[in-house]
Order: sequence, then structure tokens, then C-alpha cells
Amino acid sequence: MARNVLVTGAGTGIGRAVAAAFAADGDHVVITGRRPEPLEKAAAELGVRALVCDATDPDQVEALLKRLPDSVDVLVNNAGGNTDFDRQPPHDLRTLAGNWRANLEANLLSAVLMTAALTDRLTEGGTVISIGSIAADKGAGAYGAAKAALASWNVHLSAELGPRQVTANIVSPGYIADTEFFRDRMTAERRDSLIAAAHTRRPGTPEDIAGAVRFLVSSAARQITGQVLAVNGGERTTR
Repeated sequence: MARNVLVTGAGTGIGRAVAAAFAADGDHVVITGRRPEPLEKAAAELGVRALVCDATDPDQVEALLKRLPDSVDVLVNNAGGNTDFDRQPPHDLRTLAGNWRANLEANLLSAVLMTAALTDRLTEGGTVISIGSIAADKGAGAYGAAKAALASWNVHLSAELGPRQVTANIVSPGYIADTEFFRDRMTAERRDSLIAAAHTRRPGTPEDIAGAVRFLVSSAARQITGQVLAVNGGERTTR
């Protein structure tokens, strides 16, 4: 049976790949994002529905609810990214605070707001997936701290939703090629070092993350919740 799926930040990169995977399964997919042009292009190519929404804005999230189905089976909180790439380095405490707030809003608050807004619509047996980052464990300033906070919040979310048989997990990518994450600022040397750090000696792809999301949504993963699934080619291992 077709599921109702919402993927945030899905105009490009990982979010688009996740939406494509669900669309290929025949699900009813809604994608959101802040930028209309890439969002509408992705929707046309994938055959899904696009709705412009900044997930960090409570007013926009509330307005979005009026345009979504009454029930949601899968929520993928993908919106985010390292906002430091879009801001000037801090030169005083005010700009430092602004830079940290930007990362926390983009990577933590966006997921918190969207999930809270949809909690009552999540179906029994539904799934919430939030996209984390290897930076939460390696350390990457405000971005890494925001992704670490996302993983901590997910523990609380799992306990809150579990009695309704709704699972909540984090998928934590390592280096993923073919995305806009680094804003075309990555040097060849940096790219080579990230690939060399992976045991697989290859960069991850958006489809790798989409595959992990599909597994966590499947019937085979119904007893997996409150977890962080690392998809980093072995760059950082767990035990």
C-alpha cells in the first residue's frame, strides 16, 4: 500500500535521492525546501509534489500543515547543512552567537518543529528519520554540535513515539559526493583525504543514504529505534 511521505530539504542532494527512492516505490511523496526553483525541478523530474517551506520558521511550518495529508507514514528531516559556509567568520560575540544560532536552527530546530507539527498525524507503525552527520562525532564547530544535539533529541523522540509503534532514528552520513554541502569550495586534496579515510576508499553517494533510510522504514526495522546508523564507509566506526 502506498505511503504518505514527507521529505524536507529535498530539492537537491540527499533529500532528492531519498524522495526519488520513495517515489520509485510508488509512495505519495511531498518534498519541501526554501528554494522554489530546484524544488520544482526535482518535483517535475520525480513525479512528486513540491511545497516551499522554511522548516525553521514556525509560521511557515503551520501553513504547510494545511496542505499536507491528514496522515503521514514517513517523515524524513533532511533540511539543514553547515550554515557557516554561507556566513562570514565571527569577529565579535554577536556575530559568533548569530553563526551558532544559524546552525542550530537549520539542523536541530528544523527537525524539532516539523516533527512536533506532524506528531498527531504520524500513523501507527510510522517512521521519523533525521539526517545527522559524522561531524557530530568528529567535531565541526557549531555544525557538529547541532548534529550531536539532533542525535540526543532523537533519543527523547524515540521514547515519546515508541508506545505508538512509531520509530525514530538518525542516519549519519560521512563524506557524500554530488551534493551542494561544501558549496564548491572543497579542494582536491581535501576530497582525496576524505576518501582515503573511508575503509571503502570511495565517497558516499546520496543513494547510499537513501538506501539506509529505506531500510529503517521497512518492516525489517520495526524494532530499531532511538539509534544512529552511520553510513560513512568505515571512516568512523562504532561497536
